[in-house]
Amino acid sequence: MPSPITLGLAGLALLCGGAAVAQDIYSCVDARGRTITADRPIPECSDRTQRELSRNGLLKRQIGPSLTAHEQAAQDEKDRQAAEIRAREAEDKRRDRALLLRYPTRAVHDQERTAALLQIDEVIKASIKRRGELADQRKAIASELEFYAKDLSRAPASLKRRLEENEGSVAVQQKFIADQEQEKKRVNLRFDEELAKLKQLWPMVSPPIRPGASASKVGKN
Repeated sequence: MPSPITLGLAGLALLCGGAAVAQDIYSCVDARGRTITADRPIPECSDRTQRELSRNGLLKRQIGPSLTAHEQAAQDEKDRQAAEIRAREAEDKRRDRALLLRYPTRAVHDQERTAALLQIDEVIKASIKRRGELADQRKAIASELEFYAKDLSRAPASLKRRLEENEGSVAVQQKFIADQEQEKKRVNLRFDEELAKLKQLWPMVSPPIRPGASASKVGKN
């Protein structure tokens, strides 16, 4: 028979081995009020919250009750909506950072607005000039048509075609100018919206340190 010393050593080895492979503990109170512990999730508590404890007895997490198919679908939809919200918030932050990088100051933003509007004005100016040229052409065509004032049907087909082309070109220029005026409104609206957002963002950013200025000087300013 094994001696008491041998049995004691075997028991000590078993305890040490058990401690080495100790796992997290799951604990819950079942429907009958009994506290149950196990080394894995407890089936008897699938309808209630279980606690997962670390080896030293600290709470690692709580596992919620198992959900029905309908509850799981609702939870999945809730998680999806939460993920969309987080994605939108992340995208908003990214756009805010990009906006601040592009327009670090009000002066830079105003300068770009002015440049954008000036570019449109130049296009409108060119179109107005072309409209004036078409008006001169129309006068020349009208002068030629005076010979056929009593019976325009006798006017040459080439002259009639020139008149139609002139009128079509004038209409095109008129529409183009109107479209550019609308574009100016859209540009101003975009810059107005950006400015409103930037007015919220600028105060959140510390002013940049001027080259050559020491930290102490900046602090005094």
